[in-house]
Amino acid sequence: MAIRNIAIGNTQEVYHPGALKAALAEFISTFIFVFAGQGSGMAYGKLSEDGKSTPAGLISAAIAHAFALFVAVSVGANISGGHVNPAVTFGAFIGGNITLFRGILYWIAQLLGSTLACVLLRFCTGGLATGTFGLTGISAAQALVLEIVMTFGLVYTVYATAIDPKKGSLGTIAPIAIGFIVGANILVGGAFDGASMNPAVSFGPALVSWSWTHQWVYWVGPLIGGAIAAIVYDVFFITNSHEQLPTTESY
Repeated sequence: MAIRNIAIGNTQEVYHPGALKAALAEFISTFIFVFAGQGSGMAYGKLSEDGKSTPAGLISAAIAHAFALFVAVSVGANISGGHVNPAVTFGAFIGGNITLFRGILYWIAQLLGSTLACVLLRFCTGGLATGTFGLTGISAAQALVLEIVMTFGLVYTVYATAIDPKKGSLGTIAPIAIGFIVGANILVGGAFDGASMNPAVSFGPALVSWSWTHQWVYWVGPLIGGAIAAIVYDVFFITNSHEQLPTTESY
């Protein structure tokens, strides 16, 4: 069962060159993803008055995020696993596929990558505000459930295409499958709560703009959704031949 696979690891991982390289890869991948995703929204808003609130703006956001995540996952996959998302990292931890200490390194790197992307976007665009996440026509409870469901779909896709040891050749399409589910979910939830599915994606803009309204929704929802997906997939679909955590020497 998933919970029994959880591993804490040890403090040596924090300083091991392999773990630090993986964290750097997460930082760069998250930076690439947020810079492209946020930047496309800012550019669309500049080119069209109130453009981000239109159907065309929603489609543009979905396509940009799908493409950017495909690339971000691809470039980090062979180094860190290409999580690019604290909820994915948390789901991997719940399933016993990453230790707590390595996961914390990933979280720090992901949050820093998102923040730097937003800072540079603000500078490069002459001070344009980054797009913070907010609720439109729904309550915080409804947004919480929406984030749980969307992130469940995302992390379930990650498990099926990237983590499952039986994935075989399916692993080659993991980045595009992950990008596609995020793009599709943006089309579902973008008009209601921005469709974050990723605490790092909502954290960077919130920090740079210092706007924290309903920020907890974009943490609690994705983490719960990621954990549920990990438990469901691990319990029902991963066999006893589940891959073990790498030893300290392999980091």
